[in-house]
Amino acid sequence: MRRLRRTPALRRLVAETALSPSDLVSPLFVCQGIDEPAAIPSLPGHFQHTVTSLVAEAKHLASLGIPAVVLFGVPAAKDAEGSGAWDPDGVVQVALGELRSSLGDDMVLICDLCLDEYTEHGHCGVLGSDGTVDNDATIERYGRVAVAQADAGADVVAPSGMMDG
Repeated sequence: MRRLRRTPALRRLVAETALSPSDLVSPLFVCQGIDEPAAIPSLPGHFQHTVTSLVAEAKHLASLGIPAVVLFGVPAAKDAEGSGAWDPDGVVQVALGELRSSLGDDMVLICDLCLDEYTEHGHCGVLGSDGTVDNDATIERYGRVAVAQADAGADVVAPSGMMDG
């Protein structure tokens, strides 16, 4: 065994990496059309939140020293283009406004940017007449979403939909 790895105290002293709550980003899911938070069975300990419960959860996370959240929207209505993703009254944009109003600049607000939750077909992009993802049309929509999220108060826009361009 290496001499600087011999005891836990030595390992802590010479560790090159330290992880603390201030390094974490918590995922939060905000859902339209629900009256109370709903558990997400595939993600134990996580919930689809109402806007009100989302704000309360973000405040709780801030009290634990977690400086950032990443928001994922679950809209009540979906369409072929995912238009709820850039609607100023969309679920994420409304949640961003409430979070910013309640937390000010004390928490970093990150938004997932993808269309899959907003499209009725579940793809990350707009489908062309041949049924394949239309990359150019999708990129244009991504631009709309990014602007809507930034206008609503996002500090960071995080594109998870992988398109060329």
